[in-house]
Amino acid sequence: MLALGTPCCWLGYGFWAERTPVHEAARRGEILQLQQLIENGACVNLVTYDSITPLHEASLRGQTRCVELLLTAGAQVDARNIDGSTPLCDACASGSLECVKVLLSHGAKVNPPLYTASPLHEACMNGSSECVRLLISFGANLEAHDCHFGTPLHVACAREHLDCVKILLNAGAKVNAAKLHETALHHAAKVKNADLVEMLIEFGGNIYARDNRGRKPSDYTWTRSPAAKCFEHYEKTPLSLSHFCRLSLRRAAGQQALVKISQLNIPPRLIRYLSYN
Repeated sequence: MLALGTPCCWLGYGFWAERTPVHEAARRGEILQLQQLIENGACVNLVTYDSITPLHEASLRGQTRCVELLLTAGAQVDARNIDGSTPLCDACASGSLECVKVLLSHGAKVNPPLYTASPLHEACMNGSSECVRLLISFGANLEAHDCHFGTPLHVACAREHLDCVKILLNAGAKVNAAKLHETALHHAAKVKNADLVEMLIEFGGNIYARDNRGRKPSDYTWTRSPAAKCFEHYEKTPLSLSHFCRLSLRRAAGQQALVKISQLNIPPRLIRYLSYN
């Protein structure tokens, strides 16, 4: 391990090292210890053998003050660990809205070029609806695709985070986006969540979509379960013309237009007709 005060930053990133006192202070939220280490010349961009920086450690554990201190001291805001994740990904995984805000205010990329889960995926996996909302306001890609998880909507449905699902759908996420022909509705059926199934269908989820096994979403439900009854209802009762009109208007206008509509002097009943609540 390098001694404190040894010049260690190379090309802005730092040498490979074992876990350092800076990593430990950041992980534990020991702000005074961290500040003293930095003042004594410790490098804030040292990486461990798995490419984890002190900023990754602080972000993953929601240590907001340590995150601020590290960034002020020159920590690389978009540094990647061995899995390709950035500190913003870790902050979203921790569900720390304050850490996410700090990282974004320091220029963290909301859509880093990753082959793994994006920050939005991580927030949906954690069920952090406020983080999801904030990321979307910063332009997070709703259709970011991960080879394991699919889209953020797939993740939110698989984990049964209804608030996150609603936010994604209202923001314009494609309800029928597929991973190996598997849609979000397949995930909702697998977790046997009738409320989730109904929400997705209300937003245009295709109940007849077939995955790579040739199965419809309803094929993953238990007979007579609430989810199965929900599918049975919509199979026997086609969507109304007004429902199709609402879906068509949503796709044509987009969520931003619906937000503007809500700001006009239009009866609340009509606004509810245009946007699912």
